[in-house]
Amino acid sequence: MNALVGSLLDVISTALYLYSLVIIASAIFSWLYAFNIVNSNNQVINTIGRVLYNLTEPALRPIRRFMPDLGGIDISPVILLLIIMFLQSFIARMAFSM
Repeated sequence: MNALVGSLLDVISTALYLYSLVIIASAIFSWLYAFNIVNSNNQVINTIGRVLYNLTEPALRPIRRFMPDLGGIDISPVILLLIIMFLQSFIARMAFSM
């Protein structure tokens, strides 16, 4: 039973790590899009942007709802990354205590 729970915690931790990479990629893509570095008329670039937006927006929207207006600066990805880091630390401590 402990091996099953440990494996499940490993999978969850890996999924959280991969999702944090998606959040970072989405933030970088939004900067590239905002500064007109990438061509927004390109269908491939547009598809990548939509996929990243659809993957991250459901998690970022509730955070943005509670954040005060910071004058155009969006720190919700940073807060989400901190939450993910907390969850990974919590999972690691749970796995260590088993």
